Amino acid sequence: MGPPISSKITEIFLQHIENTYWKQLLDTKDIILYTRYLDDILIIYDTKCINSNTIHEYINQIHPNFQLNPKHENKICISFLDLLIIRNPANLEIDIYRKPTKTDTTINFLSNHPTEHKIAAY
Repeated sequence: MGPPISSKITEIFLQHIENTYWKQLLDTKDIILYTRYLDDILIIYDTKCINSNTIHEYINQIHPNFQLNPKHENKICISFLDLLIIRNPANLEIDIYRKPTKTDTTINFLSNHPTEHKIAAY
């Protein structure tokens, strides 16, 4: 969003944060996986060594404009981007995440939409 240079500035800022602050936390080996796509971050951590509150507090104290809004695992699953990550005892399973939607609206047959779209609704 905003001017074309904003994504570059954001990337420089996030890489600086990762190299300066995150590296210390990652070096402790309590974080098993840290990955980021743009501003979406996935963190897998060892619950025996560290908890989500510790990570959340650490990140939020780094910079006043950098606030983590965590989304926790729900019933051994979590969505990240368009993936559904399922935690099994021995490994992680990946599936396609589909957002739950429910709408009772259909395309009016007299509308200006292509006939294929109208038929596909049924």
